[in-house]
Amino acid sequence: MENIFLRKVGKYGIRRATSRDIADVIAINWAALPEHYSDSFFEERLQESPETFLVAEDEASNIQGYIMCRIEYGFSNMRRYGLARKGHIVSVAVLEEHRGKGLGGVLCEEAISGMGQRGCSEVYLEVRISNQPAVSLYEKLGFKTTATHRSYYRDGEDAYLMSRPI
Repeated sequence: MENIFLRKVGKYGIRRATSRDIADVIAINWAALPEHYSDSFFEERLQESPETFLVAEDEASNIQGYIMCRIEYGFSNMRRYGLARKGHIVSVAVLEEHRGKGLGGVLCEEAISGMGQRGCSEVYLEVRISNQPAVSLYEKLGFKTTATHRSYYRDGEDAYLMSRPI
């Protein structure tokens, strides 16, 4: 069965993840990021919000990147007062040898589109303050730093909270 792509990026295709992809996504998470989650966490995100759990695969149908998000309802990150339905980019990763090809940005754009389909009015994420390539990418996508979380990560590094409207 041929995969149905939401979008093509050069030789890569972006599509919704399936349960068959979870093992590959977990392997990418371990290879590319210092933060890790339980297998069940990935499975729950896929079940809860399939519109925002996407993978990037190459011409050989090998997964080279992913984005995993969730939909939440709570206090707005963009307005001083008020509640909002918002998307949370929990994790996005592209294997090192496939970076710089636009995959991260397109994964984000397509996941944000899925959040809009689910009625979200804003999107947010946390990013290590030392991860300048990611911060620059998010700024290009219209995110603004709305707060700094001190000692957010297990190793004590701070995180920027970045948000944007949908």
